[in-house]
Amino acid sequence: MPTIMSSTPFTQAPIPQPPRVITSKDLSYLKDALSWELDAFKKLHFFAQQATDPEVKQCLDKAGRMHQQHYQKLLTHLQHNNAAVMATIPQTQSQQQQPQMQ
Repeated sequence: MPTIMSSTPFTQAPIPQPPRVITSKDLSYLKDALSWELDAFKKLHFFAQQATDPEVKQCLDKAGRMHQQHYQKLLTHLQHNNAAVMATIPQTQSQQQQPQMQ
């Protein structure tokens, strides 16, 4: 008897490059991720300043720089002109029918 649930875990292939258009939902996810990365960077920087062991301090600084790089990478995704990209995408028929007001 076949089972509904598969024994193999669901795996999603990574997206090779981010989408050209950022939706409002994408923007919400990006804002959350930016906030998390910035918060992690600030905390690691603070703890690195407090650490007395040089090895621990170095590890905390390294982890902080990693989160700073992630923040900068995410920020680049927000620096695209979304309206210009949307103008290059073919519109569906329902999007082309705009009500004409006179």
